[in-house]
Amino acid sequence: MKLLIDTKAGKVLFAEAEKDCVDFHFHILSLPVGTVGQREYYAYCPECDEDVVRRSTINVAPPAATSTGFVTYMVMDDLVITPMSTISSITLLNKFNVEDVAVLHEKVVHFGMEEALKASFESKAVLTSLFMSSIQAEK
Repeated sequence: MKLLIDTKAGKVLFAEAEKDCVDFHFHILSLPVGTVGQREYYAYCPECDEDVVRRSTINVAPPAATSTGFVTYMVMDDLVITPMSTISSITLLNKFNVEDVAVLHEKVVHFGMEEALKASFESKAVLTSLFMSSIQAEK
């Protein structure tokens, strides 16, 4: 993903993501919550009258590619996803009161499924909470 960061406000305005990344996120969101990122869980065993650790080996694979065209999406800080367009980008800069484009910074980031899921449950500003602390530490 490629982030557009407002360095003055200290937040991620939005991210640019390719179709395969967005498809993977939608695939993850379509799974029952208990199947993603839980490597072990406890279950009650009626035979021995105790809680027993059960290990889960669910492999979450992205869906198969369905199109060959290059499509890009805008992923907002609250994970709202829309098709990317120049007009939408300019409109968002106005919405976020960006008066000086010199304060904007582009950053390519990589992240794991577990950290993304954790951030999505803990914050409404998912991209900012997931990436801003590491970006500020780089300065």
